[in-house]
Amino acid sequence: MIEIKDDALVFAFPEVHPEAKLRIDFQRTLRIPDDGKDYPLPPGLGRFPIKDVDDHAKAVPKDWLEHGGVMLPMYQSEALWLNFNSKPIQGHRTSYPFAIKVAAGKINAVSGGSWTDRLHRNPQDYMVSGEQPWLDGYCVEKGIIRQFVAMPLGSGYSAEEQITGKGDWGGLQIIVYPMKNEIFEKRFPIVEYVYEPRFSLKRYSVAEPQMGLAPGGRMIQEIYKDPFDLGDWEMNEKSRCFVHIANSLVWKAITGEAPPTVPFTAKEYTQHDLPWFKSYSDDSAVLKGSSKLSKLKSVFAMGKHKGDEPLPENESVYVRNIIKLRKGLKDGQVREGNF
Repeated sequence: MIEIKDDALVFAFPEVHPEAKLRIDFQRTLRIPDDGKDYPLPPGLGRFPIKDVDDHAKAVPKDWLEHGGVMLPMYQSEALWLNFNSKPIQGHRTSYPFAIKVAAGKINAVSGGSWTDRLHRNPQDYMVSGEQPWLDGYCVEKGIIRQFVAMPLGSGYSAEEQITGKGDWGGLQIIVYPMKNEIFEKRFPIVEYVYEPRFSLKRYSVAEPQMGLAPGGRMIQEIYKDPFDLGDWEMNEKSRCFVHIANSLVWKAITGEAPPTVPFTAKEYTQHDLPWFKSYSDDSAVLKGSSKLSKLKSVFAMGKHKGDEPLPENESVYVRNIIKLRKGLKDGQVREGNF
């Protein structure tokens, strides 16, 4: 079952476990410069509003109704990241684990492969909640992603169009699989003390109607390997959602509501010495990145090839204020290290 709560998608699997719930929200953020440099994590600037397409059946394109799901508004060349969150379960040592596949225009954002409803390990085409707190873009190299940037579908910029030559789908596709209940109970048995959350990472947080996601600037972000067995995931209880991305003008025409205001530029944000973020982990294996995705042209490179200027205010910035986010530690917790 999927519900919208507080502008987040909540995937719930009560038939597997009463606390098997995963929240995914879509964060507005700075579009980092597409200049070949590797930037740290930009901040979250608040959630995008999301709405059920069925609630606006008379106004949305017919194919949106066929795909179902939800919609959110984005300006052209605006960026977003996905935030994965689930609450720790009382008595257990963790929150309930999920395998999460994310595609843009039915191109897998981790492996670069075509959309399928199954999990694959070689190469891994999904992420694991808890291990992976967020996703900002396409996994192009080990420790590097290219930021999700909205561009009009049909303009040739999206990963979908670069790989398939077509712009049939656009948007985001998400599928979530819970861990099998018996595996969860075995791996994370009930303990007597109250467990603190495993992670405490924080990132402070009329045109064509459909938008696609194109590869933008380079960002330092690790995509972690699945620490569990492939057979641990409950393949028969998956739940999926199509996230349509509406041009900001189309959003107002469909919903009658104004989209959020235009976000800060990276230059404006950095001029005020506001924080960027760096997340690191010493104990998690990292995926090497997709060779297929690494061959994509970024928005800037594609624009140069086409003779266009698709990215306004794309000046490089010098980042000074970087906050380090330590995986596995609470805010303020001191790491003991090795003696």
